Amino acid sequence: MKHLLKPFEAKEFCSNLTEFGFVPTMGALHNGHISLIQASQKQNPYTLVSIFLNPTQFNNPQDFQQYPVNLEEDLKILEELEVDAVFLPQVEDMYPDGYHYKITEDNLSRDLCGKTRLGHFDGVLTVVMKLLQIVRPNRAYFGEKDYQQLKLVKDMVQAFFMDVEIVACPTVRSSEGLALSSRNKRLSPEGIEKAQYFAQQLRSVTSLTDLEKQLNAIDISVDYLEEHLGRRFAAVHIENVRLIDNVPL
Repeated sequence: MKHLLKPFEAKEFCSNLTEFGFVPTMGALHNGHISLIQASQKQNPYTLVSIFLNPTQFNNPQDFQQYPVNLEEDLKILEELEVDAVFLPQVEDMYPDGYHYKITEDNLSRDLCGKTRLGHFDGVLTVVMKLLQIVRPNRAYFGEKDYQQLKLVKDMVQAFFMDVEIVACPTVRSSEGLALSSRNKRLSPEGIEKAQYFAQQLRSVTSLTDLEKQLNAIDISVDYLEEHLGRRFAAVHIENVRLIDNVPL
């Protein structure tokens, strides 16, 4: 890994690149993030990764405080992957205005995760807009696990005539079918088993009503189970950890 960059350094560094891919992350890197980085490395001569735990997308302060953080381990992973540069902004770098200015979407962001996570997608879209404006990549990579986020980011880029391609990458799963997530690290072994069951049943032909009953029966609290955009979406709470997933119908 050649460069660790602050905002002005990142802007200058990227302005000298003719073509590069960008992978924005909040750290706690796992194989899902690695798949995005490798996709970028296959399609671009240079790849930049950002690590920024964005506070504005957490509607629950406790959730923000409990989010796993291990910068040293993350940087080691990125070095092994031979990432060209890492962008490491701080909160004051990203929000010099105190978050008075923000990007708001008033349709899709109100459904699914937006119903209970008020302001979540304002924070997501605002930080993605800021990151893309700073680094100006040719392509930016997002996973389908966060499908609602992916769709909102794609639509935002189109709405604001931004010159960047948003590349969707398939969800990476464990051998048991569980979608990889940084939040999985907060689950006990028993919690992991429940999460695996949730992921397996989500792909079944069971009706949404019966599926919710099955999950409730093993103490999995359902936030939502819905079908939109040709996909089945779900958010659940296991051991006070919120997990999301989606699968094509």
